[in-house]
Amino acid sequence: MGVDKIWVLAESVEGVPTATTLELLAAARSLGSTVEAFTWGPDTESLAPVLGAHGATRAYTVGDVSPGLPGAPVAAAMAAQVQAGNAPDMVLVATTYDGRDVAGRLSARLDRPVLTNVVNLTVEDGVPTSHHAIFGGTQVAKARFTGPGPAIFVVRAKSFVPEETGGGPAEVVTVEVPDLGRANDARVLERHVEERAGPKLDEADVVVSGGRGLGQPDNYAMVEELARLLHGAPGASRAIVDAGWVPYAYQVGQTGKTVKPTLYVACGISGATQHMVGMKGAKNIIAINKDQEAPIFGIADLGVVGDVHKVLPRLIDALKARS
Repeated sequence: MGVDKIWVLAESVEGVPTATTLELLAAARSLGSTVEAFTWGPDTESLAPVLGAHGATRAYTVGDVSPGLPGAPVAAAMAAQVQAGNAPDMVLVATTYDGRDVAGRLSARLDRPVLTNVVNLTVEDGVPTSHHAIFGGTQVAKARFTGPGPAIFVVRAKSFVPEETGGGPAEVVTVEVPDLGRANDARVLERHVEERAGPKLDEADVVVSGGRGLGQPDNYAMVEELARLLHGAPGASRAIVDAGWVPYAYQVGQTGKTVKPTLYVACGISGATQHMVGMKGAKNIIAINKDQEAPIFGIADLGVVGDVHKVLPRLIDALKARS
């Protein structure tokens, strides 16, 4: 079969391609000979230089979809291109709200399945093959499509490393959106941006996460302060998110965000496999836990067996003294 052309769903925020988009472009370059982007927005021309620098030779756009949602028009436009004979071998989509919406709708229009929770992509015997973390990330299963393409993959964040190629701006091509009927009736009435200080959790170079070992919600303030002193972002285990201590946006793990920082500090986190799936790619992991048998120590580069209520205040005081 082989892989010739690959489409990447290119998402953007305030005129800048998202980090996951750049990761997918890197994956596409490693797999296919032609990489193209499919996007939307009021000014796709502003995205063209960055998309081109990361390997996309062409950027299809449906234009501004506001105040609607992108899922219906983008998926319909993609399907129309495929049905008109302009079909890629693969479509790569990030595991985001918009990405999953587009992938699901495209799947329905083309009557093709979707492979989700992808952590790696290879070409084996000329066939695109996806790798999926299962059993809490302890095992990896492989899957592949049979029959004609396109093969649709939904890829987890941080599965690939973005890298510029030095190419020129992508050629911008406007494509038509077929009649959507009532499928595009949803409208965005308001947008709310969560307040935060410091870098985004999934883009931070340093992440400090807290777990049930903190004891009570008020103690999470130590995690936030340590993250601030290290110029990082605070994170959390699912246990304290489910308990209502912190918002879901802080969750690291299989059902939360995937992070891959230079330094990850786990405070009072035992290390359930579901949590480790989201952070074990960190370059350096420090674990603080009073249970010396905690699974988190199995992947930690440095383990501190101690009570977080004693260790964290001393660490915070030491950092304040140095600054």
